[in-house]
Amino acid sequence: MEDYERIQIESLVQRDEELRGLWTEHLDFERRLEELDALPHLTAEEEIERKRIQKLKLAGKDRIAGILARHRKEA
Repeated sequence: MEDYERIQIESLVQRDEELRGLWTEHLDFERRLEELDALPHLTAEEEIERKRIQKLKLAGKDRIAGILARHRKEA
């Protein structure tokens, strides 16, 4: 995520409950992916979890982008 998007999110997160939930989830996914990436070897289950988290994170990022676009349009 770009710095300007993070700044925009941080300014809107207090006013937009949906964005707040998606952003919290996004950060949780990032943390878990970092944990998995730090492992020297992933088990088959961990690899499946990693791919699942990546897909969920991407879907959430798309939803966040939609919310940001809506807020830009309203401004």
